[in-house]
Amino acid sequence: MITFITGNNHKVEEAENIFQKFNIELEHIDLGYTEPQGTLEEVAIAGAKYAAGKLNKPVIVEDAGLFIKVLDWFPGTYSSYVQDTIGNQGILKLMNGISNTKDRYAEFRSVIGYCAPNIEPKIFLGELSGSIVLEEKGDKGFAFDPLFYVPEKDKTFGELTTNEKSQFSHRRNSLELFVNWYKSNR
Repeated sequence: MITFITGNNHKVEEAENIFQKFNIELEHIDLGYTEPQGTLEEVAIAGAKYAAGKLNKPVIVEDAGLFIKVLDWFPGTYSSYVQDTIGNQGILKLMNGISNTKDRYAEFRSVIGYCAPNIEPKIFLGELSGSIVLEEKGDKGFAFDPLFYVPEKDKTFGELTTNEKSQFSHRRNSLELFVNWYKSNR
């Protein structure tokens, strides 16, 4: 069993869809931890080390962000703060006047941090390329989902169900990397 440390039920739902396919039991605990200012990798490592030590069992944490190229990869590691302060409309305002899809290139990145007691943490990075739409589309998902357009699906994350999104998302990519490693190392 792996314990997923998060307060985000959307992340839990997406992870459960993936873990079920690999027959790995997933437990969810909302255990707050201090996130250091740094990269997604540094946040995931710090959270996993803290939670594994506190709970004395194997855990994963996930940190993710939206990285927009024309904004020098902003909001990046500040995605949660940016979502809480300026939201989707603020991102659209920052990109006002940039209409070329190529110039609106963005990536969703997800890092899974895994740690068990007395074991050094491991990280697994998943990415997904897309672009930022000119206006929000869809009411599914959460946070920046209605802004993030996936060309292969011709839809935003906000137009996809959790099940559809979890078939190819950045989080799926990082979780699958973790699951493949975990299955071959236990």
